[in-house]
Amino acid sequence: MSKKFSVNGTLKDSVNTIKFLTERKQFIDNAPAVLPTRTDDFGVNKVAKCLHPKEQKLIISRIEEHKDIAKSYYFKSENDLAYFKAGQYLTFKLEIGNSVVTRSYSIASSPASALNGEYQITVKRIADGFVSDYILDNWNVGDEVTAYAPEGNMTYCPLRDAENIVAIAGGSGITPFLSLARAIDQGYEDCTLTLLYGCRTSDEILFKAELDGLAEKNEKINVVYVLSNSDEEGYEKGFVGADIIKKYAPRGNYSIFVCGPGGMYKFLESELPKLEIEGKYIRFEVFSSGKKMEDETKEFNITVINRGNESVIKANSNETVLCAFERAGIVVPARCHTGECGFCRSKLVSGKVYIPEGEDKRRIADLQFNFIHPCCCYPESDLVVRIN
Repeated sequence: MSKKFSVNGTLKDSVNTIKFLTERKQFIDNAPAVLPTRTDDFGVNKVAKCLHPKEQKLIISRIEEHKDIAKSYYFKSENDLAYFKAGQYLTFKLEIGNSVVTRSYSIASSPASALNGEYQITVKRIADGFVSDYILDNWNVGDEVTAYAPEGNMTYCPLRDAENIVAIAGGSGITPFLSLARAIDQGYEDCTLTLLYGCRTSDEILFKAELDGLAEKNEKINVVYVLSNSDEEGYEKGFVGADIIKKYAPRGNYSIFVCGPGGMYKFLESELPKLEIEGKYIRFEVFSSGKKMEDETKEFNITVINRGNESVIKANSNETVLCAFERAGIVVPARCHTGECGFCRSKLVSGKVYIPEGEDKRRIADLQFNFIHPCCCYPESDLVVRIN
């Protein structure tokens, strides 16, 4: 049985519609075959390209050494630098031997520095640090390096965070909070900062003179140093835990931002619940704890399908799938190395992988259709993985 539908309207409406369609077709037919303005010249596209460039070519303008344990690298560019929020990081793309790798480093400079054409990062030497050792031993003034646009979510947002920030830093994890302190002092961020900076000894404190100077002249900034391996006068002793946070945290609501080594993260997992703070007010910089070393390292084969081409590489059970890719010289889009950004997302065609607890940040659809983030997956069998 068919149904009849009626549309309310008049003959005049129909005539006007036909006239409009006819005029529009004539306008399109008479238009030139090229765009009157290049898409790159549109204002919105200029802004997008400036804020989110695919790559940035940076020149190392100067290098500052910190007590033989770290170096700060300052970068300039012939083009405008992408703007950033205090707390974000830069991801660098490097070629080391036959390996193509990416590594992320928090930006230490204030957002104003990008407007003035400069970035700053700080790299600390760590035991068996493949990329950090390469940077510290090979980067020189005048070298050109490749970085992606600033990224990261550990930034102050007044709609989400409390006005008072308690920042817990360990080692080189001080850099995003140095950026935040500078931004507060320069008026780019409107919040207060209580910085609890943990190190083993006072010799390992980075940027102490500047941090003390910022705290002395700006009442919105307070800095407390906590030493785990020293009883030096004028410093807190031990680890940054619930007791020290309660001692120095401001009254009322406050957010907690954390950036530092894995040991600090593990310790705070049991300490922060004692504060009875809502989870939305606790922010950890992305961090990959890694899989515990096994008694016996196993070796597996990974068949890599890359744009229709297949290759077989070796992988150890104690290294991530992404590390195996990098070691074999296979270029994979990657940024954070923690599973958060999803740039390295790949299809696990077959095989079994291990993902450390708390580091599986895949979408529900990816879980359903067996996509993985190779940066936080460890092989537990031979694998077949399709990338790109």
